Amino acid sequence: MELRHLRYFVAVAEELNFTRAAERLHIAQPPLSRQIQQLEEELGLLLLDRGARPLQLTEAGRFFYAQARNLLAQAQGMRAMTRKIALARRQLVIGYVGSTLYRPLPEVIRRFRAIHADTELSLLEMTSLEQVEALKAGRIDVGFGRLLFDDPAVEREVLAEEALWLALPLEHPLVGREGPLRLRDAAEETVLIYPRQPRPSYADQVLSAFRQRALEPAYVLEVRELQAALGLVAAGMGVCVVPASVLRLRRDDVVYRPLTDEGLASPLIMSARRGDCSEELVLIRRLLRELLPREEVLEE
Repeated sequence: MELRHLRYFVAVAEELNFTRAAERLHIAQPPLSRQIQQLEEELGLLLLDRGARPLQLTEAGRFFYAQARNLLAQAQGMRAMTRKIALARRQLVIGYVGSTLYRPLPEVIRRFRAIHADTELSLLEMTSLEQVEALKAGRIDVGFGRLLFDDPAVEREVLAEEALWLALPLEHPLVGREGPLRLRDAAEETVLIYPRQPRPSYADQVLSAFRQRALEPAYVLEVRELQAALGLVAAGMGVCVVPASVLRLRRDDVVYRPLTDEGLASPLIMSARRGDCSEELVLIRRLLRELLPREEVLEE
């Protein structure tokens, strides 16, 4: 049994279709079918119920799928960590989504550099989904995002739940309205969401918040990133739902009002490769524990 057998089986198990799995693996279907048959022969049992429509996993197949995913994730993580060690120099690469740059990442970076002046530190802006792939490939060492993704090679920690606010143009009627605002007030407007690509992203988190409350924005306008969204808000093109940390981005042409819906929040999530206990990552976690309690003022 080789790693390729595991990769082939995982693809078939997830697609439940040999044709789609072969396309995903960029191989022909007949060799894929033979490889799966050889795997079953080696194990001495059936992993797939080929008589079912659509194709189904047997009970043994479901167990083998879970174990195969874990083994592949460990192998990928081992390659990433080995490449990092082979570089023979201290470095830390951080992936982040735009809004996390306002809380608490800047202070974490400042303190990290003061303690580890000999460590080369780099930052790459990328979506939460891109961070997962970059971690597994060894392109980044830690990521800060907004969305949770289930991947056995990646450990995730929810650092905080940020309140959501509504960004409004200066002359918008909601600016002067007395009393709290709710998400249904935004549903009557053109709602600007970001980023446009890739998805899923924070944009889908905002749209999901509307759907969970049986709301549908009057019109949705997708834009590339946060700064573009706030620029269009200032121009009166719509409103935008943003995490509380964005309030640190002071603008004199945009007004922020809190949204008071129960359970309306955006998580701040730290992601790292499973089992990574490097000195740099341990320090990042310690700095976050020290800083985050004082950042909770943003939730008020």
